[in-house]
Amino acid sequence: MTDISAIIVAGGLGVRAGWRADDPPKQYRRIGSDTVLARAVAPFLSNPRIATVQVVIRAGHGEVYAASVAPHERLLPPVIGGHRRQDSVRAGLEAIAGLNPDAVLIHDAARPFVGPDLIDRVIDALVDHDGVIPVVAVIDTIKRVSADGLVAATVARAELRAAQTPQGFRYRAIRAAHSRAAASGLDFTDDAAIAEWAGIAVACVAGDPSNRKLTTAEDFDLAEALMARQAHVGAFEHGTCEYRTGSGFDVHRFGPGDHVMLCGVRIAHDHALIGHSDADVGLHALTDALLGAIADGDIGSHFPPSDPRWRGAESALFLRHAAGLVAARGGEIIHADITVICETPKIGPHRDAMRARIADILGIAANRVAVKATTSEGLGFAGRREGIAAQATATVRLPEQRP
Repeated sequence: MTDISAIIVAGGLGVRAGWRADDPPKQYRRIGSDTVLARAVAPFLSNPRIATVQVVIRAGHGEVYAASVAPHERLLPPVIGGHRRQDSVRAGLEAIAGLNPDAVLIHDAARPFVGPDLIDRVIDALVDHDGVIPVVAVIDTIKRVSADGLVAATVARAELRAAQTPQGFRYRAIRAAHSRAAASGLDFTDDAAIAEWAGIAVACVAGDPSNRKLTTAEDFDLAEALMARQAHVGAFEHGTCEYRTGSGFDVHRFGPGDHVMLCGVRIAHDHALIGHSDADVGLHALTDALLGAIADGDIGSHFPPSDPRWRGAESALFLRHAAGLVAARGGEIIHADITVICETPKIGPHRDAMRARIADILGIAANRVAVKATTSEGLGFAGRREGIAAQATATVRLPEQRP
């Protein structure tokens, strides 16, 4: 595979990210020192295996694009896309028709954290396949919901994967598939779906949890916190740093219900945990551990139980907030360790899903997360099956804090 082009689709507005008429579209918002689009384009321009990069923009965005992305010898002039992502990709494919590359990688500008290893995995797999997409495991329980808002079925997630970009294809095959799809009037959510419809076999390679798509305002908060952390990397490489360990503990009692939330995973059970939020003792304990490591209060001081905003809230929100505070101080989460104390439910079958979920929330690798479980040998409230407790420790690395 010697002639490869990349198409970066950047024609959206970012309505779900809180876009207003006087705001720049999300791909031109800055995270750290660069725009989202500039960060998304850079890994493809720096990859020597990619000959050209074609960006597709929205009509009227020429000036803001020029101010966002620096010229590069392998960066082609931008082309105007259509109303749908599908139309924009087709515009990009047609724009490079004269180049007629062997393969093309199609990437969303809203994924600015794509890494070089992921790009190389897709390219490598294209040697033996006509289509390749990166995927990550689906962690949450998936429900099929009826038109009237009722749960119709629970979908088995063992075979489910969440698709990412860049998605790679043999150029002539995917261009022809897009042309057929346009003529048919069908609407597809990604290029792999068009390939499947056109009969192109699509292989999967391992995705990257950090290659997250910036969709909501909360996603941008996390991205900015990540940039703040990276801005302090020099303190670790060229200066001094310190390591801190924080601890946390939480307990919630059982009440009526049919499931519990534990370490970010919904587990069917004959009782629910009772609390102002979703009562996830594992995430609450870990949130306190992170806050303890940076000496910034506890979960109650940041999310008071008396505040109705947090009634029934997903505890992942609290943990993301604590991780963001660590990142804002230039810190890095090195390790997270949770011990769940209960008689039931069994934690073992859900351990890997818990580790993956926590890693995703924190933006770290799953091998930096440990989840363990123990019983209290029938003693105390946990032994009497009246509730669940959890204790956690978190290790963070910070630029040295001088008095």
